[in-house]
Amino acid sequence: MTTVNGYVQSDNEKKLDILNLPSLEDEAKKIIPTGGFGYISGGSEDEWTMRENIKAFNHVQIVPRSLTNIEKPSTATSVFGIDLKTPIMMAPAAAQGLAHSQGEKDTAKGMAEAGALMSQSTYSSTTIADTAAAGNGAPQFFQLYMSKDWDFNESMLDEAVKSGAKGIILTTDATVDGYREADLINHFQFPIPMANLAKFSEGDGQGKGIMEIYAAAAQKISPDDVARIADYTKLPVIVKGIQSPEDALLAIGAGAQGIYVSNHGGRQLNGGPAAFDVLHDIAKAVNHKVPVIFDSGVRRGSHVFKALASGADLVALARPVIYGLALGGAQGVTSVINHLNHELEIDMQLAGTPTIEAVKKAKLIQK
Repeated sequence: MTTVNGYVQSDNEKKLDILNLPSLEDEAKKIIPTGGFGYISGGSEDEWTMRENIKAFNHVQIVPRSLTNIEKPSTATSVFGIDLKTPIMMAPAAAQGLAHSQGEKDTAKGMAEAGALMSQSTYSSTTIADTAAAGNGAPQFFQLYMSKDWDFNESMLDEAVKSGAKGIILTTDATVDGYREADLINHFQFPIPMANLAKFSEGDGQGKGIMEIYAAAAQKISPDDVARIADYTKLPVIVKGIQSPEDALLAIGAGAQGIYVSNHGGRQLNGGPAAFDVLHDIAKAVNHKVPVIFDSGVRRGSHVFKALASGADLVALARPVIYGLALGGAQGVTSVINHLNHELEIDMQLAGTPTIEAVKKAKLIQK
């Protein structure tokens, strides 16, 4: 264990024997300090939307297929011109040093080993450059929490471009923080500096609560900001937090080259719909103009399958990966992705879908 400012971090580095992803939460709770675990695991208010995110996958059913003459389905795919071994990616998630001493660096290593796409947050525990270097050339996206200070935004984007980011994820559903009761109960303040904030002189994030961190974030985000970021970086801009067809089309009209359907894992607007329940209509409106990424509530291979069959091109998750990070470091991260891939491959075989493109065309029954 490593201790920073009185906060105890895991140093675990080991392959995990995983029964299923939901089981990781209880194991991780045993080693992540209470405040850090509450921040990672919690949702907003009474967490109704967070729970609905997982339940919503039961609203559709996969049609089993026989006599399909296939074996060993392939999870390989290509999105945004990037060849990947799996459609499963890491969602941008803040402050992974709360789970492990190596934080995002080990997450990047683990995702690279799994052949999966990594994305890192503005509020990471490690710098953009260090996280990129840990991935050793594997593809990564950078997620921007826009600041009121455009000089800060440019400094973040400059570092992302310099570090080889393949795209910029602009988060638009967190202009204020959700009312997260676990953080209030635990009187949670970030014990570990946020490296990007420290490096670019916005304070280091240490000793601040989530409300103070968000106070520096831009509350006004418009289509013009999408175009401005795309023009500044010359990289694809993926707009995250889309939960309606209207906003998807607005983002594409502003120059977005990707739509990211997400309700922030139930951490923002409690009482809003499960992310999966809005995916199909958004994907239908997008109509393959740009790739669609999906997250919120993904815990099973069948969830990945259903999201792909409902219009997603990539399927992201965060909490289970962070639990794997706490329990096994980089190897734990790889173990989580490999396990989810294994479940997905079983579903693909039994549904008669030999490729990810075939999964996207698979029939789902509305319950």
